[in-house]
Amino acid sequence: MIPRFLWPKNYRRSLTYLAAGILIAAVTLYLALPIVALFFRVTPEMFFTALHDPDVISALWLSLITTSITLAVVILVGTPFAYFHSRYSYPGKVIVDTLIDLPLVLPPAVAGVALLVLYGRVGILGRYFTMFGISIAFTTLAVVMAQIFVASPFYLRQAKSLFEQLDPAYEQTARTLGARSLRTLTLVTIPMTAGGLVSGAVMTFGRALGEFGATIMFAGNLPGVTQTMPLAVYVGMEGSNINVGLTISILLVIISFAIMIVVRLIQKREAGRA
Repeated sequence: MIPRFLWPKNYRRSLTYLAAGILIAAVTLYLALPIVALFFRVTPEMFFTALHDPDVISALWLSLITTSITLAVVILVGTPFAYFHSRYSYPGKVIVDTLIDLPLVLPPAVAGVALLVLYGRVGILGRYFTMFGISIAFTTLAVVMAQIFVASPFYLRQAKSLFEQLDPAYEQTARTLGARSLRTLTLVTIPMTAGGLVSGAVMTFGRALGEFGATIMFAGNLPGVTQTMPLAVYVGMEGSNINVGLTISILLVIISFAIMIVVRLIQKREAGRA
């Protein structure tokens, strides 16, 4: 038997390419086949028929509305927070960094339970809201709060990283010209990091749209009130109307794929600029 180090170089290179091709194909197929199977399971007629189902329409609109509100809140609050957090040092900053990242590794169901314990009708804070007739848990507001909790880290981490990487010289130049902090942020810092911020916002939208665990624990599964698209998928697959569950699943796949395409295009454009 010929020792491996005596094999011709072309032969060894061919074996390397073959092994790499098999590995890439195996990983790609493992990730792609379940998604492709969804489209083969539902015919176009079944898909478009299910799209007219009131439950599908209700879940779709509720998801889009709550996710849009979530995204607006995260951007409006998260952008200045990430800026000040990245630019200034203060006691407990490391703890704040940890808390920002915590929802990324925390099981969503645990996040929902935590929100329920705090804001539920008999929760630590919720009991006081109840005294004034304000109910948070198992309402549409609870859906938004759950989405913000689990999705905001995607934007906060991105924004924080972008602001840290931006050369402070640009902001210092603006201040020497008389611009105050807020004006510098809106006219210099944000425009220079806009591409990355949009990418983070798109990822936040996608994560909020697909939220399930925290929502069902904190907001429940009330049709027209808290039943978002992922919850409608669960109900459809658990009950007799499987076509509804499959149709919403396909819608979520299409939206998720579109989100990833947008993120890739933004990243490619930013890399081109760099």
